Amino acid sequence: MTPFGIKDALDIIIVALLLFYLYRIMKESGTINIFFGVLAFIIVWVVASEIFEMRLIGTILDKVMSIGLIILVILFQDQIKRFLVELGNHKRWHFLRNILRHHRGHKDHSADARRWVMPIVYSCMSMSKSKTGALIVIEQSIPLENYEKTGDIIDAAINSRLIENIFFKNSPLHDGALIIAHDRIKAAGCILPVSHDTNIPRSMGLRHRSALGISQATDAAAIVVSEETGGISFAYKGKITSRMSSTDLEHRLSQLVQDE
Repeated sequence: MTPFGIKDALDIIIVALLLFYLYRIMKESGTINIFFGVLAFIIVWVVASEIFEMRLIGTILDKVMSIGLIILVILFQDQIKRFLVELGNHKRWHFLRNILRHHRGHKDHSADARRWVMPIVYSCMSMSKSKTGALIVIEQSIPLENYEKTGDIIDAAINSRLIENIFFKNSPLHDGALIIAHDRIKAAGCILPVSHDTNIPRSMGLRHRSALGISQATDAAAIVVSEETGGISFAYKGKITSRMSSTDLEHRLSQLVQDE
């Protein structure tokens, strides 16, 4: 019997980390049940083929697995893309950047962040008071170019009055989403994927479902201002938080900046 060594322990740790990371992404994207289904199928395949050596079932499952890998790639192409993007994300090497980054540069970065955080907060509070519906998406690591193309390209500096004018009730762009990327307003009137999560309260409308949908499909954050109640919600990593104050919103946006 081969002795259990460091390589075996490292092998188990790497597989466990990959499974955990896949589990987290599938949970955020709302496809966790499919993940458990695939995992259960793999366990049955291993038990039948390797442990009990059932030839007939093993042969059938082998054929299914060979085709199933291609099917899984087609079904989960968005999740696989997100997994690879986040795996090579610069945030994973945040500690190295902190070592190499100059203290002055950190101050400048914080000042730059402040310049776009506060206009968003001010505009959301103003629209909340007037009960103007709004949906603002903030790009993170995964590019949102495909969603930007569904609306009108603006490419303007972030300004609270511009944001409010875009979501003004008589504006032709007020029904879609506004996308912010690289500290600029990139596009407005954009169409987003809608979440089909059954746990969303009925009080939340299409804007909330779209915000949750984009946070599940990508790593972007989304802000929603309710047209009915004026309440502000924040969607990130497949979770949505409602009834946010201006302080809460500023804190969440500042956290996004610090993680960049």
